[in-house]
Amino acid sequence: MDIQLPLRIDGKAGGTLHDTRQITIIGANGSGKSRFCNALLEGCGDKAYRLSALRALIPMRSQDEKPMHGSIDEMFEHINQANPQVTNTADTEFDRLTYIMLMDEFRELMNYKTHRLLGEQMEFPKTKLDTTVRKWQQVFPKNKVLRENGKLLFATEGFNDKFTSLRLSDGERAVLFYIGAALYAMPDAVILVDDPETFIHHSIMKTLWNVIEEMRPDCTFIYNTHDVDFASSRVDNQCVWVKAYDPVQKAWDYEVMPAGQELGDALYFDILGSRKPVLFVEGDERHSIDSRLYPLIFPEYTVKALGSCDKVIESVRSFNDLRSFHRLESRGIVDRDRRNDQEVAYLLKRNIYVPNVAEIENILMLEGVIRAVARHKRRNENEVFNKVRDSVLKMFSHEIKLQALEHVRHYVKRSVEMRIDMKFKNINEVEEHMLDLVNEINPRGMYEQLCREFHDYLQQRDYMAVLRVFNQKQMIGDSNVANLCGYHRKDDYIRGVLNILKGDSQAARDIRKAVKQCFGIDE
Repeated sequence: MDIQLPLRIDGKAGGTLHDTRQITIIGANGSGKSRFCNALLEGCGDKAYRLSALRALIPMRSQDEKPMHGSIDEMFEHINQANPQVTNTADTEFDRLTYIMLMDEFRELMNYKTHRLLGEQMEFPKTKLDTTVRKWQQVFPKNKVLRENGKLLFATEGFNDKFTSLRLSDGERAVLFYIGAALYAMPDAVILVDDPETFIHHSIMKTLWNVIEEMRPDCTFIYNTHDVDFASSRVDNQCVWVKAYDPVQKAWDYEVMPAGQELGDALYFDILGSRKPVLFVEGDERHSIDSRLYPLIFPEYTVKALGSCDKVIESVRSFNDLRSFHRLESRGIVDRDRRNDQEVAYLLKRNIYVPNVAEIENILMLEGVIRAVARHKRRNENEVFNKVRDSVLKMFSHEIKLQALEHVRHYVKRSVEMRIDMKFKNINEVEEHMLDLVNEINPRGMYEQLCREFHDYLQQRDYMAVLRVFNQKQMIGDSNVANLCGYHRKDDYIRGVLNILKGDSQAARDIRKAVKQCFGIDE
């Protein structure tokens, strides 16, 4: 079915989505998504059909509110009007749907019995309740549905007791409602599903809606959702990003999303829904320090952890290539990881920040951070920092040769990759080029030079220079900074820094300032 989009905020008429099976509406809270969906339904006339598990399970419609055309509520009222002697007073849309399915089953069975009594051949009827129960039990295979004395009863495999729907979980009832209600949608309906993720566990979301869409191939499904992973799972999907609503004009700022963006739909939808500029970082969403620290340092950004540094660099490029569409700023942060000044400058030109320390753990070892935490814990900041610095310099002195070797290894690897990535006419040119590489790169000369520089850092007690080149994951634990600041363990110190940053104390401001200076950013 063709779907007419509403008026745009610039006064232009909305376009038309042609022959679309699935439409996903995304946007930040307060952007006008719900009003946008209402406008879409209004344009669908008598084909509009709305589903909401929240509204279905909780009594929300007032007695004076007229039910929507074609809705479960309207069907329920028609049945009551046609059968005043057995009027039902179900309080929720879920209970009304259950009543409708039971009444339909009763009518189908009576019709079957009548035909058989007249001697007519007729197949045993398959009702909407049969389909609903079968599909529901596919989702919850350990649950059984029984029909007794005009009621639906439920049982769990391995138990003898029977119970009503009141003992089902909200998720179980929501699935039952969605399957049954979709079967009652009018032919060629436009079915708007408000928050399809409500009450339903993430593990069954995709399967459930795949089943429902397959049951109703004649219908168009519009999903108003915050679940970006679910949005990206719709195969035949057209996504609309709602940015803002003007109540005076009754118009929206929105965009129909381009298909096939390189970032991946789930990540792209998630970023657009926040309406903030995005900061891509290394690590994972749950466990890495990056994903926990940087949102507290840069609250003005939506911070997305992507894993590797290569993924961060590529995502910043891809997102900025689409900036003419979304108009959001994109930046990235990657660890220094033995990069030289030329490599850092190259990345900065491409909106990739590189801290002036070797890796993320070293940021928590910055002098400004240590002093701020010590003050916050009422410790002598000079004494704490001096002891930490002595410990770090001593650790570095034992690893100078190893650290120099790792820096050389990194440089050689990058240099070989760059030089081999040339075009050669024949294998002889490749061999000649490879033979010259050792002399060109001069790894031994570089190693000896780095050893001299590292010894100079120690002689000058240049703590910041050591943090810039010292890759050592155990630095926080081995430096004893946690105990000196009043914490029991390394993890307690890390949590302590993060907890301070969640507030707006002077210590939080000092830590934020120190970290931003590490990136060359002045507040």
